[in-house]
Amino acid sequence: MSFNTSSRQLSKTDEAPEDVPSQEVTPLDSPEAGTPEAETAEASVPEAEAPETEAPETEAPETDATEADAPEADATEAEAPEAEADPEPEAAETPEVPEAKAPETETPEARTSEATTSETETPEAESPGAEASDADTPEGEVTPRPRRWRRVWGGWREKYPVAARVLAWTTTAVALAIVVVALLMPTQADKFRLAAFVRLPVEAIFGAALLIVLPRKPRIAVAVFAGLGLGALTVVNFLDIGFNEYLGRGFNVVLDWSLFSDAQGYLQDTFGKGGALGIAALAVTLVIAVLALTTMSVIRLGNLAARNTETATRTTLVLAITWVTCAALGVQYAAGIPIASEHTMQALQFKAEQVRRTLRDEAEFAKIAKKDDFANTPPDQLLTGLRGKDMMITFIESYGRSAIEDPVMAPGVDATLTAENKKLTDAGFAAKSGWLTSATYGGSSWLGHSTFMSGLWISNQQRYRTVTAGERLTLPGAFKKTGAWDTVGVMPGIQKAWPEQKFYGIDKLYDSHKLGYKGPKFSWSTMPDQYALTAFERLVHSKKHDKPLMSTIILTSSHQPWAPIPELVPQDQVGDGSIYNAIEKAGKRPADIITDSTKSKQEYGKSIQYSVSSLINYLVKYGNKNTVLIFLGDHQPIARVSGNHASRDVPVSIVAKDPKVLDKIADWNWADGLQPKQDTPVWKMNAFRDRFLTAYGSTPAP
Repeated sequence: MSFNTSSRQLSKTDEAPEDVPSQEVTPLDSPEAGTPEAETAEASVPEAEAPETEAPETEAPETDATEADAPEADATEAEAPEAEADPEPEAAETPEVPEAKAPETETPEARTSEATTSETETPEAESPGAEASDADTPEGEVTPRPRRWRRVWGGWREKYPVAARVLAWTTTAVALAIVVVALLMPTQADKFRLAAFVRLPVEAIFGAALLIVLPRKPRIAVAVFAGLGLGALTVVNFLDIGFNEYLGRGFNVVLDWSLFSDAQGYLQDTFGKGGALGIAALAVTLVIAVLALTTMSVIRLGNLAARNTETATRTTLVLAITWVTCAALGVQYAAGIPIASEHTMQALQFKAEQVRRTLRDEAEFAKIAKKDDFANTPPDQLLTGLRGKDMMITFIESYGRSAIEDPVMAPGVDATLTAENKKLTDAGFAAKSGWLTSATYGGSSWLGHSTFMSGLWISNQQRYRTVTAGERLTLPGAFKKTGAWDTVGVMPGIQKAWPEQKFYGIDKLYDSHKLGYKGPKFSWSTMPDQYALTAFERLVHSKKHDKPLMSTIILTSSHQPWAPIPELVPQDQVGDGSIYNAIEKAGKRPADIITDSTKSKQEYGKSIQYSVSSLINYLVKYGNKNTVLIFLGDHQPIARVSGNHASRDVPVSIVAKDPKVLDKIADWNWADGLQPKQDTPVWKMNAFRDRFLTAYGSTPAP
């Protein structure tokens, strides 16, 4: 039999009257009262001598998670000494509950023992943390049993107390570590060091103080909100690390969401559809896991502080005094790593300021974009110094200053530039080279293209959308405006509709679908540079034209991940590109080099050598006295290749057979040949348009 564990007691009599209702309650999962199973299930009570009249132990009422965390509460029931029934209990009443048939063999001594058991179990029902005592339970209702997992957990704790304590402390330590790491996480991979994570975050001190004083429900709500916010900040920190690694800047919470579709396309080209989906699924899983872990960690630490208010208050006060002292004295582990940290607050302030700057920049840039010194220049006063010339503006993907100066890549690239420059000289060409500082880094090539072409600093997607939606005069547009050139674009990287064609002033566009390529893709690159140039010759340059050509060509073979890399083949064997099948299969796989910095540098250098050689070979074979080539890089390669503190400089060269072309830029002080020197002047990339237009006879007319 199971008694209600309230403080109410039965009157001590020699024999219970038959008309007194029994307090026996039958749980749903217990044998029905009055059956043989019920009689068998009755547990013995020490003082009862007759086995068939022994009463089962009364189960404790359900308690909340707080009581479950206190082993002492469980110990009370197990270790409580037997108590005798009060001979004269005050205000003792017999609760009126429906009569349950008791075993006929029950004796007065057994009933007295049951009453004693009820008295003994009362302290447990009144232990701290219990949600409600049986005194609050309406008469006739059955006290619900603890959930199964709580019964199992409580039993496991009693059976293995040492392991339970170790597990509890370990869980708390992990929760504390998660919160501290989230609060102190750097946003750049090269700043990850132990000293960065052993500081005192002021945010944790304020948070602890708040959670200590709050009541239970508000505390849980605040902990959930803080945990989710901390998880979101951690996700943004990871994005900052990735963007700094690849693009040399942090994640812009306003503008950069559109780049994820490009990232997905890059992953698909590099690892295939299955690999890209797997990586995307892993990323989503990690985001959910981070949010869940930070939230549960803050809740656990808040509950721990609430259960140990005095200790938590003292600890928080000591940490606060230590933080103020270290901040006032400027105590640091090392240069730039203060013990008193405000990392999270500073990060939030920076992001908030970034949002304000981004929103403000849109209106300011729109005004700047409307100002154009050559917007109203008459066609006959534009580019008079280049009339009759076949112009080529060619971008080489990721061709940055590091390719020429980095000790790993430079030997091979410099040797190639020297050899290709000799080819040019032998063919009657000459070149001058300088440096331009790109508006982008590691990726987003279109920002570099638009900066160079428009003469505006296009450093983010918002500016790009603004300028391409307007009528800014671009370099191809200036040639088109004169009416003296036909403008064409050869862009194998374009795989879908490209509305920017009109903005750039390109009459005829040859994208990846119009170049007739039948060979394999080389990771992200849709076709080798040698093929793209050969197709340009076959489809455009070799045809008869009433006007000279102004051609914009973008070469993509040096796009990351630099595996596999095409090889030069005899010009008469290029064909439709089928020859590259064997080369692609024999090449290295992206996974072989993408995570290795040294291998990435080596393969990147080889890809630049291939692209430069493809371009110069084409110029020597198909160029003539009227050919003028401008080629440059759009941006530096990613930080894993160029270095964490590399500049944004890219090389730029102008090549021509006519000496008058290069004479017009003699005052630029560029270096002779295809390789600029270390002391060659460096301009911002957006300055090139106006300098170029002015050098070749264009008259400003705002």
